[in-house]
Amino acid sequence: MVDISLQIEGQDGLTWTGWKRWTTEVEALGFAGLFRSDHYTNARPPDKNSLEMIVSLTYCADHSQRAHFGPLVSPLSFREPTLLARQAAALDDLSGGRMILGVGAGWQEREHTLFGHNLGDIPTRMNRLEEGLEVITRLLHSDEPVTYEGNFYHLREATLLPRPQRSGGPRIMIGGTGVKRTLPLAVRYADIWNAPFTSPETFHERSTYLDTLLREAGREPKSVKRTLMAPIFLGRDMNELDQQLQWRQSRPELADKSLDEVITALHNNGFLVGTPEIIVEQIHTYANVGVEEIMLVQRGDPSEQTIEQLRIIAEQIIPASRSFAR
Repeated sequence: MVDISLQIEGQDGLTWTGWKRWTTEVEALGFAGLFRSDHYTNARPPDKNSLEMIVSLTYCADHSQRAHFGPLVSPLSFREPTLLARQAAALDDLSGGRMILGVGAGWQEREHTLFGHNLGDIPTRMNRLEEGLEVITRLLHSDEPVTYEGNFYHLREATLLPRPQRSGGPRIMIGGTGVKRTLPLAVRYADIWNAPFTSPETFHERSTYLDTLLREAGREPKSVKRTLMAPIFLGRDMNELDQQLQWRQSRPELADKSLDEVITALHNNGFLVGTPEIIVEQIHTYANVGVEEIMLVQRGDPSEQTIEQLRIIAEQIIPASRSFAR
């Protein structure tokens, strides 16, 4: 069984009207979850509407009953971890335990420059992420006051109140495929691991390595759920798909390839591309390497064409994905 969720690039023109529609459609059509990017703006101009992440998830928590939700992911380069932990615990309580707290190191230089946040070099980002995860998990897990002295964060007998209704608070998700820092952090802190834009072969390699690290740390491999974030290009038939992929003519590495070759090339880069039947086979390939949930990337407000594609996914792809054996 592979669950199918949506991941919305909220910095790419998302408004309240669009977010309400996403929330309604995810619930009505049977998608497993609804996730949000967490950015001020895009990496390149022009700037577009960008609905704030925590506020939007509060609406989702109160206007849905079934789907899980959360940031994919929240960067600790501008999200302060004690406040983020408090907000996540409140959202988990409000929704009856459906919040997933996705946390990352931050990567987009432009938004940090524009809004006055220090992104730092990669070692700085990863060290800050590690400290932030330690702070978040201690606050969520401990009923006793927490003291912590780090380079970035400092706690003095801090207790998060009210205590999370669910023991340990919301599940923690860590995204990324780095073997030196990201996967070891997932072993220490994550309930869910997310691999963005990753081919089946690379996913299998990284997931197998994660299994090894978990066993070495005394954790069962099944204790960390395996998920994938993937863009999708869906056509009802090959002619419609060909029209959707016309942008490939401006990409030198794709321009001279046949449609079948383009499908293969994009799939090898972590995309789902094809007709419903082709995409079901691609999801089956991911299921065979351990993927348990796929977050399909969508941008900004949904158009009517997008809503129609969601209905095709709900009618033809989700039922088939649920039938795959794990």
